[in-house]
Amino acid sequence: MNQTNQKTILVAITDLFFYTKVRDALRQPEYRLEKARTQPDIVDKALSVDPEMIIFNMNDLTLDAFQALEKLKGDPRLKGIPTLAFANHEEVDAWNRAKALGVTKVVSRNEFSARTRELVEELFASGVRGKA
Repeated sequence: MNQTNQKTILVAITDLFFYTKVRDALRQPEYRLEKARTQPDIVDKALSVDPEMIIFNMNDLTLDAFQALEKLKGDPRLKGIPTLAFANHEEVDAWNRAKALGVTKVVSRNEFSARTRELVEELFASGVRGKA
């Protein structure tokens, strides 16, 4: 973590509406957001910025969160990073796949939209962190 004790969060969301909601919810000085714009960006940035958390939109076809999760969970340097994901509530398959791939917490788009900051803080408060 850097000198100001900011928590770095990698945001794998290309939907501008949701990215803006995340940015606005986590604007306070304790968070620093890094944005993944392409699928390879997710692993590259996870390695370079050492995030404390990664947020995924499981419905984002541009980034293919499922493929990214497979790569993250398959890399011993990255598999311990907590992940917060959201998906359309009716897409049971997306939820089940996210859980099977080891997502720390998955919620509906509506809950994520309404409670972004609280969800991030709950995940940090739970002490979930697999990295040294």
